[in-house]
Amino acid sequence: MFRAILFDVDGVLLSEERYFDASALTVWELVSSPLYLGKDMEPFFRPNPDETIIRRMRREVFDNDNVLNFIKKRGINANWDMVYLAFSYQLIRFLEAALPRYRSQVADMLSRPLTADTLDVFRTWDVDFQPRWAEFVSDFARGTAEKQALLLDLNRIAQERLGLACDVFSRHSPLWDLCQETFQEWYLGEEKYRQSTGQSPRQTGKRGFLHDEIPIVPPEEMRRFFARLREMGIELGIGTGRPTVETMEPLAALGILDYFSQDRIITASDVLETERRFPERAPLAKPQPYTYVKSLLGKNTPDEDVFAVPLPLETGADVLIVGDSVADLMAARSMGCRFCATLTGLSGAAARASFEKLGADYIVDDVLQVVNLLEK
Repeated sequence: MFRAILFDVDGVLLSEERYFDASALTVWELVSSPLYLGKDMEPFFRPNPDETIIRRMRREVFDNDNVLNFIKKRGINANWDMVYLAFSYQLIRFLEAALPRYRSQVADMLSRPLTADTLDVFRTWDVDFQPRWAEFVSDFARGTAEKQALLLDLNRIAQERLGLACDVFSRHSPLWDLCQETFQEWYLGEEKYRQSTGQSPRQTGKRGFLHDEIPIVPPEEMRRFFARLREMGIELGIGTGRPTVETMEPLAALGILDYFSQDRIITASDVLETERRFPERAPLAKPQPYTYVKSLLGKNTPDEDVFAVPLPLETGADVLIVGDSVADLMAARSMGCRFCATLTGLSGAAARASFEKLGADYIVDDVLQVVNLLEK
């Protein structure tokens, strides 16, 4: 019996599909919108695309999900990081196309942080550029970087492609912040973005995907499942790469939020705030164990105490982490916890072989089957 079970959300409780759609649309906007890089491409950017365009951009930007699968297998699970990787790679290819006419300017721009103002300058350059969506995987596959080091690997690709040494690509940069904010506009929509941030979006007219959340299993079955776990006396927590509003609202709508101790729900918003307070500790997002350690200890536990916890945990075998990604498994391994993989993520049942090879303690078809592990 486990004393605590910590759950990921995307791919476990809620479908990831709309998150991936929003990620693709964010990259599309950053490449083609006149507010950003502004490079003409078909279809022309619009903030309210219909489902046909959404499906097309998902296929093209992520090369029929080959890009997403590659990133997730390398241990990156946060959509903000996925957007940053995908857009930054296209930005490098844009700069490569600009070299014949703007070599000195490219070198100058790469000598300091890339910002929204930098994109304003790039937009004025006369460069014939078309995105190279399908070449993302082959360029990154030449390196061995995993986890957050994959973001730093953009500097290697830039040097190989441009012949210029640089270190501007990193998790903590103005360009990453811009990608994060743009993604939030897409997922939350204009009205909810204003409410949650107190700021106006750069691009108006986005409806948002928050209202389109899709539960992995029927809500009534999910409620019975969590009620059974609580009856067993198991403490339930959440460690998710979703921001707070995108976690609380859909779980409340499904009627399962109250099964979790509010002190044990740790989101990407919490992680980002901690990184800002302790920049020397960054990155802290999964696959780093911080999200789950904080969930286990409780939100009110001072971060200094969270950082001081020796890993792996002496009682880690008493804790089960339930997730759908390699990043979740890596975090569980760091903590010395048991890991249960659900086959309801991006790759579906095809992920079984990968989780078996990586030594997942348990593999289930969906989250409801976790209760079977406890009643044996």
